[in-house]
Amino acid sequence: MWMSVPRATVWCVAEPVQQWWARRQFSRGVAVPYPVGTYRAAWAAYPELIRQYHPELNHGIALSQVPLAADVLLCWECAVGHRFAATPAEQRERPGRVRRRSAWCPECSALARPQPVVLGEPRALPSRPRPAAPPLCTKTPDVPKGTAFRSVCAPKPASAAEGRLHQALAARLTVTEGLNAVKVARPFFRHTEVWPDIVLPELRIAVEYDTVGRHGLEHVGRQEEADRRKDRALRGAGWEVVRLRTGALEPLGPFDLRLSSLGKAGIDRLIDRFREIRGSLLVDAYLRS
Repeated sequence: MWMSVPRATVWCVAEPVQQWWARRQFSRGVAVPYPVGTYRAAWAAYPELIRQYHPELNHGIALSQVPLAADVLLCWECAVGHRFAATPAEQRERPGRVRRRSAWCPECSALARPQPVVLGEPRALPSRPRPAAPPLCTKTPDVPKGTAFRSVCAPKPASAAEGRLHQALAARLTVTEGLNAVKVARPFFRHTEVWPDIVLPELRIAVEYDTVGRHGLEHVGRQEEADRRKDRALRGAGWEVVRLRTGALEPLGPFDLRLSSLGKAGIDRLIDRFREIRGSLLVDAYLRS
């Protein structure tokens, strides 16, 4: 005997983003249910959430591909570095009437909440002072976040392949050359700048060429985590990153490419990636005739 269940008693459980995306692909019958940019205008009202969202933490799905009412668990990271899962609705409702930045993160909000003082409790012994953080480098110029410039602290190219990549792109694009750093907001290894392998200031795109190196230890483990931090710093400054991943290295971001060589076909694929990010109209304007 069937029993009707009142609608109010039916609970919908938010699902992980990868499972939610696969279900939308199945129900719509397409590989990309929501193209990048579909919900960009709606999310523009929440700049702090845009800063907290990183595609590489959500299986490469951009925030502008997620409806604001979607019942999906997304991974967020606040400016301090706390990571947590929440649905779009939970994040949009989190600040309430409080408009400080810490209110958008549950951990920061808890830390900012004043704790009640109970009289008569024994005082805790003072904790050992933490060692002072190393000072930031003072050689970074005082320029706005996202500005590309020539840094005296940038390391020299690590491989000859980077030089070949630079020459190949210079032969195809008429962009400003000689810049090797981008100003970022958060300190990155004692600097408020990062040093991409290739800097394309007119497109605000950074290109990284990643190999495992002679001993198979490059761009893996802790170095991979540093690469992810670097990508987040660049995206937080309004840039996008394209990593050319060779060998067995898996893509880290939504626009990364796996390449076996730096031939003409690989450069063509890279420029096509630029078109996906900034649009053909802008990218083609810098192509050499």
